[in-house]
Amino acid sequence: MADVLSKANLFSSSNVCSYQNQQQNSVSVFAKSCKLKGVALKVKPQALRSQITRSSSCSDFLGKRVVVQGNQSKPRRGNLPRASSVVAQTGLKLKYAQKWWEKSLQPNMREVTSAQDLVDSLMNAGDKLVVVDFFSPGCGGCKALHPKLCQLAEMNPDVQFLQVNYEEHKSMCYSLNVHVLPFFRFYRGAHGRLCSFSCTNATIKKFKDALAKHTPDRCSLGPTKGLEEKELVALAANRDLSFTYAPKPVQPAAVPAEEEVVPATATSHSEQGLPLPLPITNLKAAQDSEEKTLVSSGR
Repeated sequence: MADVLSKANLFSSSNVCSYQNQQQNSVSVFAKSCKLKGVALKVKPQALRSQITRSSSCSDFLGKRVVVQGNQSKPRRGNLPRASSVVAQTGLKLKYAQKWWEKSLQPNMREVTSAQDLVDSLMNAGDKLVVVDFFSPGCGGCKALHPKLCQLAEMNPDVQFLQVNYEEHKSMCYSLNVHVLPFFRFYRGAHGRLCSFSCTNATIKKFKDALAKHTPDRCSLGPTKGLEEKELVALAANRDLSFTYAPKPVQPAAVPAEEEVVPATATSHSEQGLPLPLPITNLKAAQDSEEKTLVSSGR
């Protein structure tokens, strides 16, 4: 049997089939003419290469199946496949995708970060008109109105637009009595809040009219007011906000000083040379003396 197999030259190119799996890096070597059942053996690639180059006389495989498994460990850090880098770049692009309320912003438009930021922005605006826009990322009306607000901001560069995200500053909006979106408030200098209203894309004319009414430059005769006193107190009382405010002391009303009343009759009688009228306390005595004078004269 051994002589027959040696003559058959099992490892020749015509009688040997080798199959290499790319995923498992395996090689199978067996003889087509052999009817014996193959037995799987795991050997090193160097041993397989040396066994294949041997002559048929000294071969020990004799038609048996040899399976070689390569190193399936993780690739080195410097040899990462190109697909992983593509996925990483795609993830970065998706992570920093621009939100709808961040698109088409003008230099005079910015988002408020806290209650203190809102108060400081209104106080530092001076006589400039400030429009506070309360919006929500999930509000369809706010999303539809945003492009038009950006156009109006571009047409009015002297007007400051402040955006307040309702979802991030919900507690602050409750303290400011904002419960309808989209909602707008106009502020200017010593006048404080000029108007407040809610409008949508269909009623944008209301916003345009208010903007045209309060846009002309005006000089305030006093310090900038900003938020109202009760709103500042409500923000300071809110425990969810890191905002402090000391209410202004109430000044008592000034009482007018009493003026000394000088009787006008005294000056008139003295100027005319007439005798001054008697005091009220001596009026009764004067009447008694007059009656005595009448009695003595026989009247």
